[in-house]
Amino acid sequence: MKNTAAIIFRTILLITIGVLIGFFLSDGNFGGRRLGLNLSGQDKISRVLDLVRQQYVDSVDVDSLEGVTLNDMLQNLDPHSVYLPAQQARTINEKLEGGFNGIGLEYQLLRDTLVVIQVNKNGPAAKAGIETGDKVVKVNDKPFSGTKLSIDRISKLFRGEKDTYLTLNISRNNSKQLKAFRLKRDHVTLSSIDAAYAQNGTGYIKISKFASSTDTDFRKALADLKVEGMQKLVLDLRGNGGGYLNTATALADEFLPNGKLIVYTKGVHEPRTDYFATDSGSYETGKLTVIIDEYSASASEILAGAMQDLDRATIIGRRSFGKGLVQQQFPFGDGTAVNLTVARYYTPSGRSIQKSYKNGIASYRDELANRIRKGELLNAGSNLNDSAFTGGSAYHTIKGRKVYSSGGIMPDIFVPADTTENTMLIDQLIQNQLFTGYVIDRLQKTIASYPTAERFINKYTITDETMHSFIMYAAQTLKYIEPHDLVISKNVIKTLIKANAARFRWGNNAYYRILNNDDNTFKKALLQ
Repeated sequence: MKNTAAIIFRTILLITIGVLIGFFLSDGNFGGRRLGLNLSGQDKISRVLDLVRQQYVDSVDVDSLEGVTLNDMLQNLDPHSVYLPAQQARTINEKLEGGFNGIGLEYQLLRDTLVVIQVNKNGPAAKAGIETGDKVVKVNDKPFSGTKLSIDRISKLFRGEKDTYLTLNISRNNSKQLKAFRLKRDHVTLSSIDAAYAQNGTGYIKISKFASSTDTDFRKALADLKVEGMQKLVLDLRGNGGGYLNTATALADEFLPNGKLIVYTKGVHEPRTDYFATDSGSYETGKLTVIIDEYSASASEILAGAMQDLDRATIIGRRSFGKGLVQQQFPFGDGTAVNLTVARYYTPSGRSIQKSYKNGIASYRDELANRIRKGELLNAGSNLNDSAFTGGSAYHTIKGRKVYSSGGIMPDIFVPADTTENTMLIDQLIQNQLFTGYVIDRLQKTIASYPTAERFINKYTITDETMHSFIMYAAQTLKYIEPHDLVISKNVIKTLIKANAARFRWGNNAYYRILNNDDNTFKKALLQ
């Protein structure tokens, strides 16, 4: 008995000592919650926030202030280490995890009325029979249209717990007779594949982000394109800001034979980790072209860099963003989180494509604008003369071609930006959602007269009369339309009217088919 009691006593003593040591090491913070033991003193950030909470002259949202304070500290490390408020963290994770609980529709607010412009194929809205063009007049039999609608309010109302119900009272074809649709909220899957279609033996896949389901989505899209007779593939990563590193390596694996190095990562606290291709690739030998631009970043650059270094694909377009840092998310109990840079990644040839941030965050954020001012989007030579590349180390692909580091991925074939697409007028028309608005208000009957997307794409033409009608429509919203912008962007505007009309009725594949018909970069990709 005595021995047993002694053992129990020693065990309790050791546990107590261990807990106290833990308190010391965690500054009195256990499991993320301060227990009131101030053994080594509060950190300065916490002390200042306490002073503001208790002594400041005005009422202050201290939680918001804490976020700003933490973000300032993190941004002194590098541009991609950031503090995420709860809503932002949730939104980012939903996009990358490929879904959310809701009803599954896209909408546009038009004259304080919600108009459905896309319905998720397998979501609750589609199952209930909701269609594009439907106007939501009431929700749960209460007034909805004309009640000063906002995106936040709609999001809170439409999203919710799985298996809960929502009733939408809808006007179809402008009928005054409303029809009630009872929807059960469910998990809505968001594909990261924007478009996938085959035409004349060329498959086209556009990927908007590297989410958890991207590789699965890609495999399915690729299988469908092979059935349609695809002989070569164009992979469009323009505007793709990245996502999960593991997803990027999984997608690269689809194109590479077993054993090829895709990328490796390392940091002070992260030992080198190599990512190799396996023998499970679904497109290891077919002809491949990858399109990038100045907004292709992070995971997009991992994929493009591997394809370039290993001479697996032709990279076409414009110099990519230049983000070679790897972040890991560390969540807090209140829904907020920190994205902290934990490693750098290196392409198979050993190059880091991270652009410099030594001149501070503001300079880093202005870097793309500086490229535009220097004419880099219009001339390949201007890119190569950039300080990011001059004087840097030389790297080479498997076949000995010279490639560049420290400023993004330089494409093998440079295609200048189309200046007619980048006018202030085009930006204003898109920001004010006037293309979709015009389709809703003026073109629904026209679209309905075409039985298929194929016939619409091949036969429908935006006439000068339609163009004039659109400009008069836009003028009701825009205070001023620059005549010069109107002249040089006329053809782009016509294309966007037609593309948005096609998307409204037939979805993204029809939309991108129309855009690509007039896209110089895509036309160059077809020649590879």
